[in-house]
Amino acid sequence: MKSPSTLDELIEALRALPGVGPKSAQRMTYYLLQHDRKGAARLAAALSTALSKIQHCQKCNSFTEDAVCALCASPNRDATTLCVIEMPADLMMMEQTQVYRGLYFVLMGRLSPLDGIGPKELYLDRLIKRATDGVVKEVLLATNFTVEGEATAHYLGELLKEKGIKVTRIARGVPVGGELEHTDTGTLAQAVLERREVS
Repeated sequence: MKSPSTLDELIEALRALPGVGPKSAQRMTYYLLQHDRKGAARLAAALSTALSKIQHCQKCNSFTEDAVCALCASPNRDATTLCVIEMPADLMMMEQTQVYRGLYFVLMGRLSPLDGIGPKELYLDRLIKRATDGVVKEVLLATNFTVEGEATAHYLGELLKEKGIKVTRIARGVPVGGELEHTDTGTLAQAVLERREVS
């Protein structure tokens, strides 16, 4: 079988992006090669640099260029409160509300047995170690209100309560089935302010 051409390899590589199918990837490839070669070179360089420099923060597991991200290193954050979220985009939304001043732990996903994502894939050992460090007094569960997000919050709530940690959950100002990344900041701010203890 003949190996894929350089053009086919580029089209296939672009299909790695979420929501990009074969036709969209083909259109992007042709556009970049025909109309924006400088943009294509910039994209390639930025992607290469990001892959070599960006790593997971040793404390919160989000993306950073340093061993510990700026949020975790900030002396102005409340280290007694730890907010658990699914993805870095959720962290950005939480920060835009300007009501949460604690620290974070980013799971980089949610429990989803059908997709092969269990506790080991979510760095839960690191989360438990962080939550039981003697500094954290409250863990705020801010996973999405999807079936998987709810299952993740329930699992974490039970796990953390066994360790004697106060566990709260953001209020349902966020629509059921909604994702934090797509929620307006006013709704998310209200959900944070009205969080409740997990029973």
